[in-house]
Amino acid sequence: MLGSFFPTGHDRRLIPQARLTGPMPWVIAVMLFLTLLATAAALALGSAAQQINADLAGRATVQIVNADPQARQRQAVAAEAVLRSDKSVAVVTQVSEAEVRNLLAPWLGSGAVSDDIPLPALIDVDFAGKADAAVLARLRQALRGAAPDARIDAHGQWLRPVFELIATLRWLAIGLVAMLALASIASVMLSARSSFAAHAETIDIMHLLGSTHQQIARLFQRRIALDAALGGLIGCLLAAPVLWLLGHTAARLDSGLVAAGSFGPLDWLLLATVPIAGIALAVFTARVTVLRALRKKL
Repeated sequence: MLGSFFPTGHDRRLIPQARLTGPMPWVIAVMLFLTLLATAAALALGSAAQQINADLAGRATVQIVNADPQARQRQAVAAEAVLRSDKSVAVVTQVSEAEVRNLLAPWLGSGAVSDDIPLPALIDVDFAGKADAAVLARLRQALRGAAPDARIDAHGQWLRPVFELIATLRWLAIGLVAMLALASIASVMLSARSSFAAHAETIDIMHLLGSTHQQIARLFQRRIALDAALGGLIGCLLAAPVLWLLGHTAARLDSGLVAAGSFGPLDWLLLATVPIAGIALAVFTARVTVLRALRKKL
């Protein structure tokens, strides 16, 4: 089985194998290293966007802004009662004034948040399902009579610019993977054409002895397969510690956004298929290139 892909001793006598002294394995190693990093970035960004969207899609905050503390508290109690009576709402939690001050302190400074400054009343809402536009519109209508100063905002709306940035970066990473694949194809084509030209006399003799195009192409295919396998191994050995270091460093940040971008079993499986796909692509490209050159030559 392996003999159909990798050069035998007889094949190496017909077409000498440069092994690691040639440029091809190192070119493939660099391409695969960058491809693995770009693929990991695309998978991490996709996982982060999916996880954050799932966490925030069913959450919203009701804000009541009124300078009168008593009126603000009455509206907060009325709004809480309205929210609890709605069938789409699962959990209602009123944020205490001390928690609101702690939330504002990093932005305004601890000295700026004093008792003289009126703070809004906040109510966290967890929905039983997704907080779509129809649900939010119904709640706004219901709150209008009980709490005129109430405003409800979905958490997903606040982070929409973040989602758009993540989506842009993800598509950029996917585009980089595609460009690296095209660059790898071009490199293999150049290597196959160069090797074909260097062994033109051997190819002519083999053809005169009755070798078919498929048999001749298989020799170059096996040579590129070995180069791609060696380059893929080097690329994986280079990428593995980098991915581990990035994951370890990100885990130390203790950030929800970073934690959401961690890899799952399916992501690791997709990363494992990248070297296999790279080798298969190199072998297929070499075969097509050599067969096309043989048709033109013979």
